[in-house]
Amino acid sequence: MDKTVESDYREHFVEARTLYWMGWRAVRICERLGISTQLFHAWKKRFNWDDAGPIQRVESSLEARMVRLIFKDEKEGKDFKEIDLLGRQIERLARVHKYSDTGRESDLNPNIIERNKAPRKAKNDIGEEGLELITSAFEESLFDYQHAWKVAGLTHRIRNILKSRQIGATWYFAREAIVDAFHTGKNKIFLSASKAQAHIFRQYIVQFIKDTCDVELKGDPLVLPNGATLYFLGTNARTAQGYHGDLYMDEYFWIHDFQQFRKVASGMAMHKKWSQTYFSTPSAITHDAHPFWTGDLFNRRRAKDKRIIVDTSHAALAGGLACEDGQWRQIVTIEDAMAGGCDLFDIDQLRLEFSDDEFANLLMCQFVDDTHAVFPLVKLQQCMVDSWIAWRDLKPYTDRPLGNSPVWIGYDPSGSGENSDGAGLAVISPSKSVAKPHRVIEKIRLRGLDYEQQAEEIRKLTHRYNVEFIGIDSTGLGEAVAELVEKFFPAVTRFHYSLDVKARLVLKTQNLIDRGRLQFDSGDTDIAQSFMAIRRVMTDSQKNITYAAGRGGDVGHSDIAWAIMHALANEPLEGPTQHGGSMMEIY
Repeated sequence: MDKTVESDYREHFVEARTLYWMGWRAVRICERLGISTQLFHAWKKRFNWDDAGPIQRVESSLEARMVRLIFKDEKEGKDFKEIDLLGRQIERLARVHKYSDTGRESDLNPNIIERNKAPRKAKNDIGEEGLELITSAFEESLFDYQHAWKVAGLTHRIRNILKSRQIGATWYFAREAIVDAFHTGKNKIFLSASKAQAHIFRQYIVQFIKDTCDVELKGDPLVLPNGATLYFLGTNARTAQGYHGDLYMDEYFWIHDFQQFRKVASGMAMHKKWSQTYFSTPSAITHDAHPFWTGDLFNRRRAKDKRIIVDTSHAALAGGLACEDGQWRQIVTIEDAMAGGCDLFDIDQLRLEFSDDEFANLLMCQFVDDTHAVFPLVKLQQCMVDSWIAWRDLKPYTDRPLGNSPVWIGYDPSGSGENSDGAGLAVISPSKSVAKPHRVIEKIRLRGLDYEQQAEEIRKLTHRYNVEFIGIDSTGLGEAVAELVEKFFPAVTRFHYSLDVKARLVLKTQNLIDRGRLQFDSGDTDIAQSFMAIRRVMTDSQKNITYAAGRGGDVGHSDIAWAIMHALANEPLEGPTQHGGSMMEIY
């Protein structure tokens, strides 16, 4: 704009341009400002108002408003606020112009430059403070026997631990591994009979770091900032020979074909810097891991004059012992755990809940002699599969794990009172032909519930699954449970126990197992333990043979096994039919 326009008509010029860009007609603008139409059109043509872009029009309007406010003699608070706002908008438009020239996003947003300057936190990083926190939290949480495991790990390359159930072994070794991995950068390999079981390690690790550092570890495998990688493997470890690191093998006394499995697994930890840790509850003396525990496997590979004797008695190994075959061994029973500070158990109550044989096997680290068992381990191992790999249709962490596929439910109710044994509940995905197996999808053991609460647990399952059969032992308290279940599932099947009924249940299940028509996850070792506890016993009259799990004819024990058999009874003796079928009451 020349000096003439600037001096005589500046305010009119700016306002005329603004109104024109707002869409006003030329005649109305001239009337409002008191200028001639010739002058208006001269400005419009000379200064190319029609060619101005959107940003230029906004800038001009901002400028006009800003100038008007600046030259205002008496300003109010709102005027200063508006001046500040307009200044920020002009600054923003300047960045838009710069971005148009360079194409750099940082020209639009200066915060990007500062963000790029700041060091980025690596994935799964807990920092120096986090490392101190998890180290102290780990140290402060240990029982005496877990301290012994820690010390043994510092001085012995191979640890071999026979343990009671539920004394925190998996929990401990998960924490030991992650703390050491953050400190040293050493890889960790977690092996178990199934991938689902191996991922319990991962769950413990993720929860520990989350609770301690408020950092959620991500990834499978877990990769730490220092390069350490934590692998969680099931039976597919046989094809994972490229991995290397410290080895942790959980419940190895329940792994099928253990010696071959260990040969592959131990190759991952062959270098002297890698450690090997084996821990498990005992299974049967016929399991092929038994010679590994006793040292017989070591002796088989050596001349007679170089063989050793390993004392695997509890008296010898209760405190931990470095043996001549290079293994550090220890036996930790439930009584040892309690003496070592573990206050999680009511041992008197557990003696009431388990049969003598079950208590000895599960909690006192005694092996089962299954050479004359109704369901020997060698047969049960044929049923054990890695469900995460074999059962692609199962989605265990969803509201409907099997969608609308039908299931059968079996239930073995508990006795009444606080000192009653546990109740067993099993969900079976039935096979549709003799060529396919029945699958134990879910099993639950309940303790301390009255008959109404037991019935409620069954009702909950009818919402998670498409239930087409429920079988319940109606002996004793079971009848009360069955009556309540009948209200929401009228077709409930009752089993009135007798010698013949129990024999039919056992024989049917034996037949299915022998024919390879029953499967459950290899990590569900309590299912195998429950079946292994069933024995042939004499009746009180000593005239007949029946089946029970210790303590004479007390069928309340091995409840998971009986619950599974109740569900499997829905298949007729001749095998699956198109529509299934069973008797409503079995005597």
